[in-house]
Amino acid sequence: MRPLPTFLCTAIAVALLSLPGLAADEMHPARKGAKVATPDNETPQRWYEQGAQAARAGAAQSPKPNKARNVILFVGDGMGISTVAAARIFEGQLNGASGEENRLSFERLPYVSLSKTYSVDGQTPDSAPTMTAMVSGIKTNQGVIGVTQYARYNDCASANGQSVASILEIAEALGLATGIVSTARITHATPAATYAHTPNRDWESDAELSAEAKANGCKDIARQLVEFPYGDGLEVALGGGRSYFLPNTVADPEDASAFGRRRDGRNLAQEWASRPGAAYVWNQAQFDAIDPRSTHKLLGLFEGSHMEYEYDRPTDAGKEPSLAAMTRKSIEILQANAGDKGYFLMVEGGRVDHAHHAGNASRALSDTVALSDAVRAARSLTSEDDTLIVVTADHSHVFTIAGYPDRGNDILGKVVTEGQLALADDGKPYTTLGYANGPGYRGPGGRPDLTLVDTAHPDFLQEAAIPIAASETHAAEDVGIYASGPGAHAFQGVVEQNVIFHVMSQSQKDINAFLCLLFGGCGTPTNTTPAGKLTRPPLAPPLMEADLRAGLGGGKPPVRK
Repeated sequence: MRPLPTFLCTAIAVALLSLPGLAADEMHPARKGAKVATPDNETPQRWYEQGAQAARAGAAQSPKPNKARNVILFVGDGMGISTVAAARIFEGQLNGASGEENRLSFERLPYVSLSKTYSVDGQTPDSAPTMTAMVSGIKTNQGVIGVTQYARYNDCASANGQSVASILEIAEALGLATGIVSTARITHATPAATYAHTPNRDWESDAELSAEAKANGCKDIARQLVEFPYGDGLEVALGGGRSYFLPNTVADPEDASAFGRRRDGRNLAQEWASRPGAAYVWNQAQFDAIDPRSTHKLLGLFEGSHMEYEYDRPTDAGKEPSLAAMTRKSIEILQANAGDKGYFLMVEGGRVDHAHHAGNASRALSDTVALSDAVRAARSLTSEDDTLIVVTADHSHVFTIAGYPDRGNDILGKVVTEGQLALADDGKPYTTLGYANGPGYRGPGGRPDLTLVDTAHPDFLQEAAIPIAASETHAAEDVGIYASGPGAHAFQGVVEQNVIFHVMSQSQKDINAFLCLLFGGCGTPTNTTPAGKLTRPPLAPPLMEADLRAGLGGGKPPVRK
């Protein structure tokens, strides 16, 4: 690139310096010095002592010396940093405090890092490649699940031989108990990435499969869950998506006017329930009646599509368990079935994402708090000595916290500064929360006057700067990783999203030993088993499904093209 002429550089610099609003004294509003109410117990002495105590506690933190027996991965779908911050305040205010000083349960975990969420072919990702990264250790393309970047979206033939093994598949193959929980459809991208492989995330039932997919042998996602080939199959699968498991001739048990989606005539829920020690439930009462000590396989499908938002859950016709209740029951079942091996569990707060897409901050925040409650439930049932807990997000959203609201101002309310309603240049108030794009766009005829509008109402859609009526979009910034237990100290600095898989797999005792045996590089000889039996030379990564089967059975992995 050739340098710009001097006169042009000078002209640009003068133009930039002369732009209105860039003078330092105009960057921030002048304050009048009005007294803003703050908590009575906050004093300079308390701030100092709290800071010193936190610093000492951090310095005293030391890594757990042992490997983990259990691994629990929590994913807040779309739960970016701004969502966490707003939900923290929201929860605190629900509990009668000003909110800013609050911490969500997972914000108390000792190790924190940032995750870079881009996909192989996308700067801003969708949930399919991001979850594949987290549970399979590789980045891949937009819209595909559990396959490498060499598989083309919506092309079944291109995905043949490209399936990469997930940590759940490895765990189940090694004899660990496994489970998945989601408030979204259990066939949706995030939960599906733990057990399915497909070049199109939307192939959730056979009704969505293309002719090319059927001709080349691709299976729909619901079928892959029920026909899971490793170990004895998942122990727990709880979420929504009932219609994807039922044939189109069977009426939905909650809504008699709705029917299943499947065209192949299979009732996958019934097939699951026919197994020894298995149960299928679709409502709260049935769920509550499940005894974790005697139930070896539990499938719960509580809605035809996604489960209700947490705010709407109490009014659901069939009644649904909370995310915390599903997490608790899952852990109890996994503990009862794990033997001496341990377990892997994935829990998704899937509807944080959906509320953001709708431009509805209230429901996004209440579902984030529900995820925090689920983490709290998991921590009450487990020990940091043997259980690695990781809490993260797959991606962010274009969700902002704006203005200069006073301490304790309603996070869902209009901006109030020094006790006075803040006004934009059009003379109208504006909310603290907003979106860069989405259904909340109010133009082009000028913004509405929100003075008398209840912006804290759960149905209120925050204003958006750019009109996208169908759906607000994801965002590309990094998301948080919060962790505790054996191996959690490996989360340091800013990492690629696929590192999450490697921390989890290297931290779990059996999975780590297995991967060391296959790939080497673990500080011990790689051509012998712990018992000294000669095996094969180390594999070239990543761990493909064919490699997993060969590693378990002693066969020779196929030659990769």
